Amino acid sequence: MPLLFLMGSLQDRELPKELTGFSVCVMDKEINMMLANLYKKAGQERPSVTSYKEVLRQCPLALDAILGLLSLSVKGAEVASMTMNVIQTVPNLDWLSVWIKAYAFVHTGDNSRAINTICSLEKKSLLRDNVDLLGSLADLYFRAGDNKNSVLKFEQAQMLDPYLIKGMDVYGYLLAREGRLEDVENLGCRLFNISDQHAEPWVVSGCHSFYSKRYSRALYLGAKAIQLNSNSVQALLLKGAALRNMGRVQEAIIHFREAIRLAPCRLDCYEGLIECYLASNSIREAMVMANNVYKTLGANAQTLTLLATVCLEDPVTQEKAKTLLDKALTQRPDYIKAVVKKAELLSREQKYEDGIALLRNALANQSDCVLHRILGDFLVAVNEYQEAMDQYSIALSLDPNDQKSLEGMQKMEKEESPTDATQEEDVDDMEGSGEEGDLEGSDSEAAQWADQEQWFGMQ
Repeated sequence: MPLLFLMGSLQDRELPKELTGFSVCVMDKEINMMLANLYKKAGQERPSVTSYKEVLRQCPLALDAILGLLSLSVKGAEVASMTMNVIQTVPNLDWLSVWIKAYAFVHTGDNSRAINTICSLEKKSLLRDNVDLLGSLADLYFRAGDNKNSVLKFEQAQMLDPYLIKGMDVYGYLLAREGRLEDVENLGCRLFNISDQHAEPWVVSGCHSFYSKRYSRALYLGAKAIQLNSNSVQALLLKGAALRNMGRVQEAIIHFREAIRLAPCRLDCYEGLIECYLASNSIREAMVMANNVYKTLGANAQTLTLLATVCLEDPVTQEKAKTLLDKALTQRPDYIKAVVKKAELLSREQKYEDGIALLRNALANQSDCVLHRILGDFLVAVNEYQEAMDQYSIALSLDPNDQKSLEGMQKMEKEESPTDATQEEDVDDMEGSGEEGDLEGSDSEAAQWADQEQWFGMQ
């Protein structure tokens, strides 16, 4: 009870100093674990590492302590050596060394090797359908830009544990990006019923507001989530995005920088910051940041596309952007962001046939609202109006709130209207005596189309 009182009455940065004497007297692993977490939160890495190691010395199977050490850049081999004795003496623990290896890859940002290693773990009978592993796998797919597999793994974890909260903020964000706002709303309600003292329910509701273009509400919900958990990366990203869309770019930059500090291996944190730089026409700062990300996280499809995105903003670096995008698509032909940026470049060059071929190839094994909409735009450019209308319809079926697809469809309907009216006049002239009745029918039909257009515009 005195310890709980002490924790409630002191600030985080004061806690390690106050608890040290207590810890020395008691030498309890729980106190050391608490110390390690508090030192880490206060940014004091060396004493945090020491405390985590003390926990492992007392309890070699403390997985949270292992994760803590790996998150502080302690080598996976060193951490594994601290658990070697217990792995050799306790039966059925052969998975632990592989588990440590997997999370070492996670914390160094090697998403591909982390995914492969965790998938190999998931096949072992002892860890099959393990919710923690599935959540980690979902998060890794998300970081690697494979949103489809990420959603599938989150859904699988959620089915196994209906009370799961961890990672649901990322899951809600992915659903919102896909335009599944009803599912996002249901997810938020379910999480609030479980607990409103976690950041995740507030972030999920914030994502629903953000993608409904209610940025002020998204800002409030993001701020509430940060109050509950100041280390919530997804809450910082939500609040930063809302501030950026409200024109408060400098405030948004602060939040994206904090997200980068907390999650230096997450590309979406850098993407948010670079978008802020581009929104404020700070192309030089954006280029410096994109180059740093490219060097730090390596030359993969995501970093190549991010760098190309910045290069597209400067007419001088258009060719470099093209080269970078070609490299990205060689690595991952299905990477949607790279396909979108390459299509944007082809549109500028008016190479519509090449763009259509690129988009058809990308849509061969996946369906995405943005890709269908862009394909519709390209088909309009080559006068393939009927198929363009089909593509806009598919895009709207995937995301009924996609305004650009709706605008493309309405524009085509308006352009077709004068032609239809001319054809009706020609028919009327030929029929002669039936003119009045036909005109009345035409007015009625036109009114029905107008009503439908007005209805579409309200969606």
